Amino acid sequence: MTAPMPGGRRRIDRVLADDFLTDLEAADLELLSAKRADAEQEEVDLSYVRRLIQGRIDIAEAEQARRAGGSAGSIIDQLASILADPGASTTGSGRHLSAQPSRLDEHRRVVERVVSDVRLSDVGALSDEQLASAIDVLKRHEEQVSKLRRRVQGVVDALAAEIGRRVAAASPSQ
Repeated sequence: MTAPMPGGRRRIDRVLADDFLTDLEAADLELLSAKRADAEQEEVDLSYVRRLIQGRIDIAEAEQARRAGGSAGSIIDQLASILADPGASTTGSGRHLSAQPSRLDEHRRVVERVVSDVRLSDVGALSDEQLASAIDVLKRHEEQVSKLRRRVQGVVDALAAEIGRRVAAASPSQ
């Protein structure tokens, strides 16, 4: 995952640009809604990439645990339980994301680049040191994506607050 680039053409570049949130009070509601939709879609996409990377981390860590416990079973036999994510309801930002990820092929390529960089396609073939290194690299990438996601969430929140302020101001007092 590459960092946002000033003047870049990607949605992440626009959403995290310094001027994306300027003059919100002067923007019309249609523009605010469009900006919020862009930011929300970027949040969904970053969440998807983070989940893909986290799945790879879970698989690699399960292989470490299997080796440490001397288990004879293969990682393939455990795959369903590894990826079941029983803690899903207690992790994450707690935000409801109603959109679906966009640019799925692009996101898969990002994760595949990360994975190919660390030769993680066959965790069983890696030495203990290579496996530990691969997990380290994946965790750094996951942290990078999570930081970007939190920044995007701040943008979504700022836009939602301005839209909410306007709706409240337009509503008759009760």
